[in-house]
Amino acid sequence: MDRYICKTCGVQYENSFGKQKECIICGEERQFISSNGQNWTTLESMIKEGKYKNTINIEHEGLYSINTSPSFGIGQTAYYIQDKDFNLLWDCISYIDEQTIKEIKDLGGIDAIALSHPHYYSSQVEWAEAFNAPIYIHEDDKEWVMRPSERIVFWSGESLELKEGIILHRIGGHFKGGTVLEWKNGDNQSGVLMTGDIIRVVADRSWVSFMYSYPNFIPLPAATVERISIRIKELKFARLYDAFHRVIKEEAKQSVQKSATRYMEALKGTLFNT
Repeated sequence: MDRYICKTCGVQYENSFGKQKECIICGEERQFISSNGQNWTTLESMIKEGKYKNTINIEHEGLYSINTSPSFGIGQTAYYIQDKDFNLLWDCISYIDEQTIKEIKDLGGIDAIALSHPHYYSSQVEWAEAFNAPIYIHEDDKEWVMRPSERIVFWSGESLELKEGIILHRIGGHFKGGTVLEWKNGDNQSGVLMTGDIIRVVADRSWVSFMYSYPNFIPLPAATVERISIRIKELKFARLYDAFHRVIKEEAKQSVQKSATRYMEALKGTLFNT
C-alpha cells in the first residue's frame, strides 16, 4: 500500500490501495485541481527520481529555512527554530530523505512540529516519525488531516505555549484553525512572528495581505481582518517570516497594522476614488 502525495499541494495521504480520484485539499475553493488534472506521486518515488534536494540555510541566530529544489507542490518554506534546549519545525514540506534527517540531527533534532494550516501538512507524519516528535495542529482544522497519526496533538483554545516564549496563536482567517507562531526570543529578543500564509508578505516588503484563497483571489471580510489585527497587536515581534521566504525585517508589527487598515478601507470602498 502506498501513501500518495498530491503533486499540486504536496499533502500526503494515508495508506490506500488505489489513488484518490481527487485531492480533498485541492478540490476545495481555497486551492485548485491542476489544469493538467489530478496527479500523484509517493515519497519513495521522489527519492528514487534523484532530482530533489532539501537545502537548509541559516537566516539569523537560532533560525534556519528549509526548501526543496526543484520546487514541489505549493513550494513553501519550512523553518527550524532553536531556542535554548528546544528545537521546533514550523510548517512542513513534502520531501524528506536521509541527508535531510542527518543534517537536522546534526543541528540537534526536532522536539516538536507545529503547523499554520492544512496546505502545509505535506508529509508531516514522515517528519514526526523520523525525529520522534509530536505534531501540533489546532482542532478546528482536524477534518483536513489526510494522514492520521497518534503523533498529532489537536490543541484547542486561542493560544498554546509550547515552550517559554514560543507560543502558538489561533487567529483564523485563511482557515478556521489558522495559526501563527510568536517567538519572543527571536531576532535578539526583539521577537519574530512566523505566519505561514495566514498573513502573507506581498511584493512590497513593508506590507502584508490576508486572504481566504490566494490562488483564487477570494478576500477575507473586513471584520475578520480587523479581528486578526487586534490579536496580532498583542504579540511581541519586530520581524515577520511568511511561508514563501518573504521577510519584513524591521517594524513588522506596524506593517501588519497599516496593512490591515488599508485592506479594510479597500473592502469598504473608502481607499480608492473610483
